Formats: sequence, structure tokens, C-alpha cells
Amino acid sequence: MKALRFGRAAAVISVAALALTACGSDAAVNPGTEGDASAAPESTVSGTLTGAGASSQNAAMTAWKTGFEELNPEATIQYSPDGSGAGREAFLAEGVQFAGSDAYLDDEEYEASKEICGPDGAINIPAYVSPIAVAFNLPGIQELNLDANTIASIFAGEITNWNDEAIASQNEGVELPDLPITVVHRADDSGTTENFVEYLAAAAPDVWTYEVSGDWPAEIVAENAQGTNGVVSTTSSTEGAITYTDASAVGDLGQALVKVGEEYVPLSAEAASRAVEVAEPVEGRSEVDMSLELKRDTTESGAYPIVLVSYHIYCSAYEDQETVDLVKAFASYAVSEEGQATAESSAGNAPISEALREQAMEAIDSIQVAS
Repeated sequence: MKALRFGRAAAVISVAALALTACGSDAAVNPGTEGDASAAPESTVSGTLTGAGASSQNAAMTAWKTGFEELNPEATIQYSPDGSGAGREAFLAEGVQFAGSDAYLDDEEYEASKEICGPDGAINIPAYVSPIAVAFNLPGIQELNLDANTIASIFAGEITNWNDEAIASQNEGVELPDLPITVVHRADDSGTTENFVEYLAAAAPDVWTYEVSGDWPAEIVAENAQGTNGVVSTTSSTEGAITYTDASAVGDLGQALVKVGEEYVPLSAEAASRAVEVAEPVEGRSEVDMSLELKRDTTESGAYPIVLVSYHIYCSAYEDQETVDLVKAFASYAVSEEGQATAESSAGNAPISEALREQAMEAIDSIQVAS
């Protein structure tokens, strides 16, 4: 096993780059309930924990940082929201001690993690659940009904105008403009992209025939922007634009209700949670790993299928007890009832279920000092 160097080693990413943005930093911290086993543990660990990854988690991460550091004044959390792909790369390059990612480590990445984390590799723990909004800029229109084939056709560039019959037929009474559609996608390797196109491939396979990846298909020419804030900003400033983004970042943009079975389902924390409830564990991982396969083509009533399950990725073993204690304390806080409520108030995500929390705590407890 390659020597584990995460403890107090200098990170590849600079401290300046790791500073959290101010987004959500004014969120109120929900005080824990004394004696409640599901509340955040009140420990006094110390040291600096560095992470990088999903920009979708940024508002939640700011809330977790604030809440955790109030409980542990000698500890510091640093997180750089560079995108899921960049976070996983930094983690596997030993540049950070944990990654935030909108996609769990794939098989190749999981095998690579054994080189830095020991024979059990890394652990993927769901920490942030949120619907992905299909968001658009059409003045005067806040909602549109869209089925999977229509969404896929829009993003594939096959439906190019907002008054197309495929859209109009699902939105009787809505005055759709004779306006070109401008598709805006992520320029970076993004877990949000991977989750979104995974939905398109599963729910509209005859339309979306591209490879499922964190990179936007090169064959589709469209506008692009860096990160969650980038696609939202571009869409907000471009009349007729449409994008996909973490629901917490939608702002004043209009949103699609997605057809599931015979109903159009609006995005909500409850609808996202329902989609996660029917997910299945990924095979071939360690006993405590919590990677989930979502059923994107579900017909489950009230389930919103374009959902993002964002993970915290930790090593199963670190080089010293101080690092293990710090990792366990932060990881436990993030998935605790208090931590999830704090994130929800800031980012509007769906708190994980009690069953997922229990599994997550078991996984976190298994993290140990490398032998």
C-alpha cells in the first residue's frame, strides 16, 4: 500500500483557493438537541481538514463549515468548489483529504483509491440530496410541463424554438414565444452533467444516444459556462436560454415540471427523497460503501427523477489518529440531523432519511488509522 500522506501534509490546492465562498454563510445554525442520538456530536477536535469538489454542495458546505467550527473552535474546514471531476482528481492525487462529488467513484477510480486509502479503498457517503432543475429564462413563464423525450430533444438540439408543437401540446393555455432556444451546459467535468444525462439516457433512450459522462457531448454545439454559478448566470442573462442546475441555485428562473408516469412532478425536497428511496446499492464495493444506482426511468408517483445524490468521499484509513478523529467528526456532523437541517436552511436540499443516516454513521465509524 502506498504511504498515506493526508495527515498534516501540504495540500496540492492552495489554502487561498480552498477558501469557501460567502454563499449561504449567513445561514442560521440549528442548535442540537441535548440527548438526541441523531443530533450532531459535540466534540472538540482540532486541525485543518481540506476538501474539494462539487460546486452544487457549496452553499451546504458553507453551512456545515460554520456549524462544525462553532462546535469545534480549534478545527478548520477548507473546501474548494472546483467541480466533481476536479475534486475526485485532487482526492486521488492526495491533494485533499476528502472530495465532494455529484457522482460516486467509478470502478477505475475506486481501484485507484486503494493505492492511497488501503485495501478497502475509499468510501462514498451520500451527504447532499437535491433535485436538478431544468431551468429556463422565459419572461412571464415560471413553469412548463415537459416529458423526457421533449427535454432530451431540446438539449440534443432537435427542438430549437419555444413554440414548437412538442412543447405547446403539453402546455395548453401557455403563450409560448416564437423565440429560439439557447441551450447552456456545463463547460467543466461535472457530476451535475453526469446525473442529468444519465436521466436523459434512461428516460429518453431513443432521443439521447450519447455516452453518459460528466463531460457534455462534444457533438452537441451549445453555449457553455463554468460551474453551477456560471450556467445560471448565463441563462439568467440570455432570454430564451435553458440549462440544468442544482435546484438550490435556480433563483428567479422558470422551472420544468417533469412527466413521471401520467403526472407532471414539480421539483421539491420530498420528490427528490422519494426518488432516492427506490435507489439500489452499487455492487462490487466495500461493505460500508453507500454508492447508489438511481432508477431514472421510474414511474413512482410523486418521485422527481432528475435528482442529484452528492457524496462525501473519504479514505477508509488515514495515516494518524488526529486525522481520523477530525474526518470522523466532520463526516458525522454533515450527515447528522443537525447538519442536514443546517444545510437545508441554506441550500434547500432534501435531508437524508434516517435509514441512510444510520448506514452513513456505520460507514464513518469504520474509518481507521492505517496499519
